[in-house]
Amino acid sequence: MAALASSLPRGANALVWLWLSTALVALDQWTKHVVLTHLQEGVPIPAIAGILNWNLAYNTGAAFSFLADAGGWQRWGFGVLAVGISVVLTVWLSRTPRRDWLTALPLALVVGGAIGNLIDRLRYGHVVDFIQVYHGDWAFPTFNVADSAISVGAVLLALLSLRSGKAEGQGR
Repeated sequence: MAALASSLPRGANALVWLWLSTALVALDQWTKHVVLTHLQEGVPIPAIAGILNWNLAYNTGAAFSFLADAGGWQRWGFGVLAVGISVVLTVWLSRTPRRDWLTALPLALVVGGAIGNLIDRLRYGHVVDFIQVYHGDWAFPTFNVADSAISVGAVLLALLSLRSGKAEGQGR
């Protein structure tokens, strides 16, 4: 793969996909601004009855409030992790051919989501969440646009790795 990336003309890598990451960061931050301006924490507003609420929540942990009560170190720990992941995935994009959108799309989604939540951690010390999916008494943990991008990107990367693993197995 490295030989292929080095044989491409300058600028023919997938870094152009960072436009999607930038657009996601902008959308994520805009939606969080709207939510912080119009919602009160813990007061759900029905968006689609029986399925979806807008519900402002603050998350000091990671996904699903993992380590939310860890004493404060997680703000910086998850911040460093977000920067590290973004750097690694950006390097991966730089080594990915521009035409390989199946790889570039999920990488760009994860980078955009990681940076969107990183901005929150640096600005507020927590991540602003507001999308609550529920049914009856069951509720999925509240999330945001950045979380959605990270989740979709991670699932696509997993599917991509399964696909490439299957192709390698067939080539033997």
